[in-house]
Amino acid sequence: MIRARKAGDRGHTRPGWLDSYHTFSFGDYYDPGQMGFRDLRVLNEDRVLPSEGFGRHSHRDMEIISYVLEGALSHRDSLGTGSVIRPGEFQIMSAGTGIFHSEFNASDTETVHFLQIWILPGSEGLAPRYDQRAFPEKERRGELKLVVSPDARDGSLKIFQDVFLYAVSLAAGSGIGHRLAPGRHAWVQVARGAVSLNGTALLEGDGAAVSEEEALAIRAVEDSETLLFDLR
Repeated sequence: MIRARKAGDRGHTRPGWLDSYHTFSFGDYYDPGQMGFRDLRVLNEDRVLPSEGFGRHSHRDMEIISYVLEGALSHRDSLGTGSVIRPGEFQIMSAGTGIFHSEFNASDTETVHFLQIWILPGSEGLAPRYDQRAFPEKERRGELKLVVSPDARDGSLKIFQDVFLYAVSLAAGSGIGHRLAPGRHAWVQVARGAVSLNGTALLEGDGAAVSEEEALAIRAVEDSETLLFDLR
C-alpha cells in the first residue's frame, strides 16, 4: 500500500525570514491525521533568508537530521560544536537528555534550502551528541547510498533507532529498486525533480508512506534526488 502526501497539502509557515513546509504536524500547524509515520515524526522543508535563522533553543529525546540542498547552514550547540553544513552533507544530532543549539543561514546574500528531519529515538535519556558527514553526489548517483543507520555501517552516520536512511540521485529515465524485509515500512521523499514509486507519481516536495510492499521501484521522470527511509 502506498499513500502519497502531496507537497501542496503540507502545512505552511512563513513568518518573513522563513518559508517552511511541514509534511507532519509541527509548531502551529496541527493535523491529527498527520502526526508522523512510524518513528518519523517531523519532515520540514525550510528556506531561510540570508543571515537569518533559528536562535538558540533546546531539544531533548529526539534524533534530528538536517540535509542541505542549496546554500550553507551554520550550526552552533551547547556541546561546543561550530560547523557549516553544505549541499551533499548530512548532520545528525541526538538531543538526548537535552541540548541547546542555533541554526542560521551562513550567507548574507543567498537563501539556504534544507530538510529538517526528526526521528523518535529508541530510548530516552541518551547522552547528547553531534556528527556530520559529506556524501558527494557522485556516490549517490544511480544507487541508494546509505547515509544514516543504527550501526553506522558503510560509513553512514549512526542513529539511535532502527531506521535506515538512503539518498539517491537519478537521471531522467533511470531507476533503482529496494526490497523491504517482512514487517518493514518506508517513507519516500522527493527532494528534487519527479519520480514514480511503484507507478505512483511523486513530484518535488511530495512524500509517500509505504506499508505491506515487498519491493520498491523508483523511476526518475526527470533528473531527481530522493530520500528513502526504511522503518520498523
